[in-house]
Amino acid sequence: MANHKKDNYLDYVPIYHPQHTWSEDEKGIVTIHMVHKGFYHKIAQTFFHTPRVSHIKLDEYGSFLWKEIDGQKTVGKLAQRMKEQFGEKAEPLYDRLVKYVQILRNNQFILFLGRDQVKK
Repeated sequence: MANHKKDNYLDYVPIYHPQHTWSEDEKGIVTIHMVHKGFYHKIAQTFFHTPRVSHIKLDEYGSFLWKEIDGQKTVGKLAQRMKEQFGEKAEPLYDRLVKYVQILRNNQFILFLGRDQVKK
């Protein structure tokens, strides 16, 4: 049986990916602005009229989490902040938060400090 070391996402420190900008509306909802760059995106924009910039609007929970990311808080600390803010509404907190952070990372909206390299 192989001995796999399981990553503990609660110890990771997320940071914003520098290639994206974001804004916040009057209700505190965050929108991430993702610029599509590169050869294939250029073709899609030219021939299929796809947008150069996508605007990804986060929900109440995601917006709160996003604004708490400061390059110092671990995912575990962010979980504590979510629990303080939303209480029982955030449950099952850790499973949901780890999955959400994985999605943010897979879509290159965040990086993990000291673990990820910025791709140009």
